[in-house]
Parts: sequence; structure tokens; C-alpha cells
Amino acid sequence: MEAKTIWLFIFVALYWGYCIFWGIRGAMTAKTASDYFIAGRSISLWVFVLAATATSFSGWTFMGHPGLLYRDGFQYAYASFYAITIPFTGVLFLKRQWILGKRFGFVTPGEMFANYFKTDSIRLLVVLVALIFSVPYLGLQLRASGFLFNVLTDGMLGVEVGMWLLSAVVLIYVASGGLRAVAYVDTLQAIMLAVGIVAIGIIALNYVGGWDRLNDGIAALSQFDENRTPAGYSHYIAIPGVIQFVSGLGVENPVGGAWTAIMVLTYMFALMGIQSSPAFSMWAFSNHNPKPFAPQQVWASAFGIGIILMVFTAIQGLGGHFLGADTAFLAAHPELVNNAMAEGLHGVDLMESEGKQGMLVPQYIYLLGEATPWFAGLLAVCALAAMQSTGAAYMSTAGGMLTRDLLKRYVLPRATHVQQKLWGRIGVAIIVFAALMVATTATDALVLLGGLAVAYGFQMWPALMAVCYFPWLTRQGIVLGLIAGLIAVTLTEKIGADLMPWGRWPWTIHSAGWGIIFNLGIAVIVSFFTQNKADHDHKMTYHSFLRSHASVPAAKKKLVPTAWIITLVWFFFGIGPGAVIGNTLFGNPNDPSTWLFGMPSIWTWQLLWWALGVFMMWFLAYKMEMSTVPEREVEVLHEDIGDVHLDVDKP
Repeated sequence: MEAKTIWLFIFVALYWGYCIFWGIRGAMTAKTASDYFIAGRSISLWVFVLAATATSFSGWTFMGHPGLLYRDGFQYAYASFYAITIPFTGVLFLKRQWILGKRFGFVTPGEMFANYFKTDSIRLLVVLVALIFSVPYLGLQLRASGFLFNVLTDGMLGVEVGMWLLSAVVLIYVASGGLRAVAYVDTLQAIMLAVGIVAIGIIALNYVGGWDRLNDGIAALSQFDENRTPAGYSHYIAIPGVIQFVSGLGVENPVGGAWTAIMVLTYMFALMGIQSSPAFSMWAFSNHNPKPFAPQQVWASAFGIGIILMVFTAIQGLGGHFLGADTAFLAAHPELVNNAMAEGLHGVDLMESEGKQGMLVPQYIYLLGEATPWFAGLLAVCALAAMQSTGAAYMSTAGGMLTRDLLKRYVLPRATHVQQKLWGRIGVAIIVFAALMVATTATDALVLLGGLAVAYGFQMWPALMAVCYFPWLTRQGIVLGLIAGLIAVTLTEKIGADLMPWGRWPWTIHSAGWGIIFNLGIAVIVSFFTQNKADHDHKMTYHSFLRSHASVPAAKKKLVPTAWIITLVWFFFGIGPGAVIGNTLFGNPNDPSTWLFGMPSIWTWQLLWWALGVFMMWFLAYKMEMSTVPEREVEVLHEDIGDVHLDVDKP
């Protein structure tokens, strides 16, 4: 057995020991159902800051994101703005959900929506979204874990064996300790995720030969690239326009790449679905107060993860071309390539290897195997932790929703705390087993299902908008809109679009964009025709309370137009149609001598709007007090709404 494999198993054993410790600790402290499902509403500031960050940025950030940047260049690097757009959803909704959860004793989002809209239809839809989100998303993470171990152990552990073995440990600590165990394990996972990405970025830059050498390589790559945008620029350093009405409608053959400005914007919509998913509602309920929300959203996510993605992940992605992964570029410019990846890839082009772009990060770890095997083992466990961070949270929260919104609502309405915890653990096991089945039997469709999951999560936006801001949105509008949105997402993703003439992502609009068009459109239209005074008066009990605890202070109301302008301008120019300006503003893409700071214009533009995005998040979260602690204390009506009879209509 090689030294790097021995070190890998040593670090894995230490990491697993930490996970199981918190599983046992969580089981010992979970006396009530609320303790188990939402950590007794007592998660502390820094635990939430790190845990929510780990849940938001999964193994995809660690493993998949650099590979797609390698393949598609800086036009895909706009996806790094999800460091801002994911917590932007939290700025809008988390504080208000926490206030409602604290006031009315909600444990699951299904309970919140069912009580607000006075119907169980929305409860069942929320559970459906949670399951559709959790199972494929978790399956994607678990299979990626197995694939990583297969590569790093030189095939000693098969993909399926590694996947099942790794998932067993996650199941043990999540099922045992509930959300508290997930939170404390996630604190370590967040640190490992950030450290791992930065370390691999530094390794990549070192092997390439430094910053100047990297930019020289990017310049040569842009000249060598034959895939050109409609404006004649390399697809690595320019987005191909605002939108493309390509033949067949879908994105199978876009000119110069699929990442038009509209695709970037609507793809950000999909990733915003992470913090609008039902799981994050339970994260909101689990806090002692909203104090952790702002630092997580602004400093940990937008600033911290943002700069890591904008710099270190970009170095990883583009740097692969100059380390031998791109055999065509190697043949054309051997003077610019350190062929360090030749052994790991056996001389094969990265995109022709079994894992394609997914092999990029394992190859960086593989580079260290001989020189510093202990460091390679540590980075491998960082990748493992990143992949498990999101999955664990979705396992725990989905198990809670199965127990509270289905079993307790329809089968055991008088279930004791012991029974609820037992069935919560059974629910976690069901979720894990279903995810493993999907990961084992639907390997070709797994990435597609994972993409479908986040687009489904974004379809919760209109329901959250209704509960948090707009009482005129009716239950009929929200229910029909949500159903329409889920159908639209399905029919514009590959899993459903193969049956339709328009293909996947018609007109380079992501499925999340098509979903929200139908979802919100139908919700507004149906709500207009289904207004009911009794229902409106009922909903106003929630909104009156929110207005008294979460409204913008009177002294700052004059800043509301400014907040709207800042937000709309950032979305338009940072990740929307205005982003096309970034192709050329800081230099001609076809003339590297004109590049400001020696960097392609698109990279400079992205760094500029990342900094402005951090300012936007600070302004909304802190200045407008959208994520700060309410000045008025929230008085509790019910410790646990699940123990109170609810007068709602059964479907």
C-alpha cells in the first residue's frame, strides 16, 4: 500500500471519529423532538455561521466547479457569484422565518405554510420538494465521494464500495444526533472546505510557475482556442452574448458556449434555491436568535467563499491547461506547460478520461502523492468533508419533515417525543438508502438529477414571498403556481426535455428560470381572482406581527429606494445582461497587450462586481437590518406547534 493511501485512511479515521463523537453527543442531548429536529432552537452564532456555509457550498464547489471552469473558462466563472446569490436568498427570508418559527413554534416549513395558508396541500408539496431535492442531491455527493476514493486509492476501493462505506458513517452520526450533530460536524467541514480549495489553488499556481506565467498561459490559450463567440472572442475569456435563440431552442449547440448572460442569471436563480429549499427553513428555526444570519451571509459566504472562488478556484480551473491536462495545448505550446499531470492521466487528455472534467481536482491531489503523501491524504479528506457537508443537512431535515409532516400529521398525531425521534432516524435511513439506490442505478442521470434538485428548490420562492412579505398571494395561487413551476422545471431539464421539441434549457434560459416564470406568473394571476377576506384577515395576523418586528426602521425608510437600486443594478450588471460589457471593458480579448493588470477583461470585471456584491449584501443585511436581531423581543405563543390541533383543510 502506498504512503498516500495509508495517510488517506489515517485522516479518514480521525475525521470519522470526530463525526461519530458528535453523533453520540447529539443523541445524548436530544431529549425532545425539537432538540432532535432543530437542535432545540439553540444553535450558537459561530456554529451556525460555519454550518450554514458548509451546507450552502457542497462538494460540487470543491470538486465540480473547478472542472467546469477548466472546460468552459471564465464565461462559466460567473457561476462563482453563487457565493453572493445563495445567501441573498437568506437575507430576504431567514430572519422573517425565524421570527415566525419562534412566535408560533414551527419545526418544519410544512407546518409554517400549512398554518399560514390553512391547507395541507402546500404541506405535501413542500415535503415532495424536500424529497426531490434531497435524494438526488445527496446521491450526487455520495457517488462523488466514492469516485474520489476510487481515484486516490488507485482503484483499491471500487466506486460503489467507497460510496456505501462512506455513507454508512454519515448515516450513523446524522441519525443518532440529529441537526445538532450535523451543525457541529459542519463547523469542521466548512473550515476544511475553505482550506482545501485555497491549498489546491496555491498548489496549482506553484506548479504552473506563478501569477505571470498563469496569465501568459491564459493569453496563449485564448489565441489557440477554436471555439469562438459570435463576436469572435475565445470562449474561455468571453460570454457569448445576452441570449441565444439557437436552432432547436435548447443549448445542445450554442455558438461560443452556453453561458450567455441570461443563462448565468437563471443559473444563479437555480442556486438561490439552496437557501430557499425546505431544509434551510429548518436551519432558520434552529437558531436561538437571528444574530448569526448577517455574518454568515456577508462575511463567511459573500466575502470569504467569494474571494476563494473568484481567485483560487479560477486558478485551479484555468491552471489545468498548463499542467498537461490539455494535450492539444501541450502540443502547441510546450514552453508554457509543466506536464505534471502526465503520470496521473497516463498521457490522456483530461476531457477524454473516464471522469472528464471531474478528474481535475483529484489530479491536483494526486500530484502531492509522492512528495508529501500526508498532505495529499489531508486534502482528500477535505474534499470528502465538503461532499458530506450538504448531504448531512438534507438527510436530517428531510427525515424531520417525513416524521412531522406525514407520520405525525396523518398516522400518529399523538406521537411522543421518543416516537418522533425514532421515526426521524428511520426517515434519515430511508433518505440515505434511496439516495444510494439512485446513485447506484442512475449513474448517467445523476448529475442531471442533481441540477434538477436546486431548480426545484428555487420554486419555493413565491411561497416564501407570500409568507414573508405579500399577504395578497392566495393559497390557490401559490399551490397552482408551485405545481406549474415544478412541471416547467422538469420539462426544460434534460430528464423531461428529451420528450419535448425544445430540448434542454430553451433559448439558453435555465430550467429554474422557466420554472419561476410559470410559477410566479400563475401565482399572481390566480391570486388576483381568488381573494378572500377571511383568509386575508387570517394571514394578516402573521404579517402584522412581522411588520412590528422585522420592518425597516422608520429612520431608514428613506434608504429603501437606494436598496432597490443597488440590488437591481448589481443583478443586471454583475450576473445579468449587462455582464456582456465585461468582455471588453478592461481590454480587447483578442489582444492580450491591452489587458489591464495583465488579466483578461472578464476576470477583472468579475472581481469588481464581486466586491460590489459584498457591499450590496452588507447594505441589505446590516444597514437595512434585514438580517439583524429584532429590536422587539419575540413572544412565544407555542413551544411546538406540532402538539397543537390545527384547523386546516385536508387534501
